[in-house]
Amino acid sequence: MLKYCITFFLVLGSNSMAQNGQNDPFQWLEGVDDPKALDWVKERNGITLKELKADPRYTDFLEKTTAILTATDRIAYGALRGDYVYNFWQDKTHVRGIWRRTTLDSYQTETPKWETLLDIDKLAAKEKKNWVFKGSKCLAPDHSLCLISLSDGGKDAVTIREFDVDKKDFVANGFFVPEAKTAASWVDKNTLLIGTDWGPDSLTKSGYPRIVKRWTRGTELKVADMVFEGKSDDVGVWPWVSHRPEGATEMVYRGTTFFTSELHFVTPGVAATKLPIQPSAKAHGIFKNVFLISLRKPWAVGGEEYSAGTLLALEYEPLKTGKVGHIDRLFEPSERASISSISITKNDLYVAVLDTVKGTLFRFEKSQERWVKTQVKLPQNGSVRVTSSNPFQDDILVNYEDFTTPDALMAVSRTGNPKKIKALPSRFDNQGVRVIQRFAKSADGTEIPYFLVLGAGHKVDETVPTVLYGYGGFEISLTPRYMASVGKLWLERGGAFAMANIRGGGEFGPKWHAAAKKEHRQRAFDDFIAVAEDLIQTKVTSPAQLGIMGGSNGGLLVGATVTQRPELFNAVVCQVPLLDMMRYTKLLAGASWAAEYGDPTDPKMAAIIQKYSPYHNLSASKTYPKVFFVTSTRDDRVHPGHARKMAAKMLSLKKDIYYYENIDGGHAASANQNQRAERTALEFIYLSRQLGLK
Repeated sequence: MLKYCITFFLVLGSNSMAQNGQNDPFQWLEGVDDPKALDWVKERNGITLKELKADPRYTDFLEKTTAILTATDRIAYGALRGDYVYNFWQDKTHVRGIWRRTTLDSYQTETPKWETLLDIDKLAAKEKKNWVFKGSKCLAPDHSLCLISLSDGGKDAVTIREFDVDKKDFVANGFFVPEAKTAASWVDKNTLLIGTDWGPDSLTKSGYPRIVKRWTRGTELKVADMVFEGKSDDVGVWPWVSHRPEGATEMVYRGTTFFTSELHFVTPGVAATKLPIQPSAKAHGIFKNVFLISLRKPWAVGGEEYSAGTLLALEYEPLKTGKVGHIDRLFEPSERASISSISITKNDLYVAVLDTVKGTLFRFEKSQERWVKTQVKLPQNGSVRVTSSNPFQDDILVNYEDFTTPDALMAVSRTGNPKKIKALPSRFDNQGVRVIQRFAKSADGTEIPYFLVLGAGHKVDETVPTVLYGYGGFEISLTPRYMASVGKLWLERGGAFAMANIRGGGEFGPKWHAAAKKEHRQRAFDDFIAVAEDLIQTKVTSPAQLGIMGGSNGGLLVGATVTQRPELFNAVVCQVPLLDMMRYTKLLAGASWAAEYGDPTDPKMAAIIQKYSPYHNLSASKTYPKVFFVTSTRDDRVHPGHARKMAAKMLSLKKDIYYYENIDGGHAASANQNQRAERTALEFIYLSRQLGLK
């Protein structure tokens, strides 16, 4: 079991490993496709799969999860494009999926008549490739020409190919971009703005494009005309073309850090013009004669002060000359209310708002010089999400869900009430299931909200197996959602589920996020620990029955939490995680996250990061629960080396673990529905075994 570990000397439990990897006996596991590293992966996979699949419940869990993920009565979420709704669909027959469309009228019936445009299973078999569909970008307003992104195995890097929707085939000698982390935007049917790997020194340190060019049909990609060049220290430089009935506007988005940027108007034959907006502002695009931004930080401009979290409409014409003109203040946050998303249509602006982590939707209409705000009549206790909008039409599609209410998709028009057009059937028995929003007090006294979902018949003084889920980073909000697999495999069997809205997320706006950035990262872990302690103190559960789960930044969260307070937990599902925080900037896209975590090459930040870096805080003297690491070989965002090295180090410390690395799958750790079903079944078998759920 430890044959790859025992040949290296390790000072157990020390924090002395240098950030450059010196004295790190497991750095060899960072070789993604290194044969020796893959042999280690296969050995660990074999041990984990043999044990977990031997559980008599595994087949039942797999069948139930597969049935949920491949059910034909799922909602076929689609994109509104002209007279059609476009959808990507996967089921038992179409494991890799089909890209298809139907008319809007047909879409609103119980049995839409779908027209298949591209079958990914057939394409993969024909071309002998492990194709994963990564989306389409079609030229408005008729959407007949599209750029199809295909990933080999689920990576972020894609091959882009031009597709003719009417002919249902790729365009012969059309636009084609080899595999890279490419971004391309249509200017017109013969022109693209494109950022890709142009060769040596054309990428940022984060591995994203730093050069955008204008590519004309019929010419070779290598002779495309230079439009804009960023710096190697940028996160990336990407094209952004806004198409509206008023015309097309060409822009370049330069990400200077993960949370700061510049926008430049780029017009052929004219020098690029930088928009005079706050660098940390989020740009939402053009709506009629205004440009929409929301603020991450306060902004003083034109004699006015605008607070963080405010949505502003800036007069468009002055921006084109580098000046700030008239500004309208459309939304200001409160202590418990913040913007979750912005959607733009032909004549309206839709703003989704979180109020104490519950969703509300508002419509803004500009009548002459006055903005009119109307609340859309939707349920108020769950998540509201605009799933599709189009700047050339007025209707939008909106989804509502909560922990016990299956997804409902509604068409929202300018004049009428929302019309329910699709609804997901119940996937688990929710009779008697209770949802409670509670607050836990963190180490510094801040109240941290969390949702607790309890099964029927749960008594106040009776502890039950409980899974606590968290994320807490990058201003991403966790909101109430219908979790079919969790409901079927966990809640229905008597388990409880909790979701923590810790600092670092976006639930209460930019301040909530900033409170756990960089040198304040420990607050996110303190918040999560506070929720765990509250669950134990209020006798919802006990340490022997409490498990935690998180992925990506959430993988860092559970990794740091279990190394700091292992006595609180008996199960940890650590998915596609960051764990070696002293080397994260050197691995794949890690350099792009320095604005979130801080730069470990800065001595001040290095001292802070090393105090919580899970990989550097393992101790031989501590007793840890049997952690389950889940990652993917093909994840080219968060390096699989994080999970590999943490697992190997724990084994060397004689700490037992489970480890499963999907050879495909990208950052989702699964490339198709069958793989997703297997991963979910494995995770809930593990949780059931560790936490004692029969």
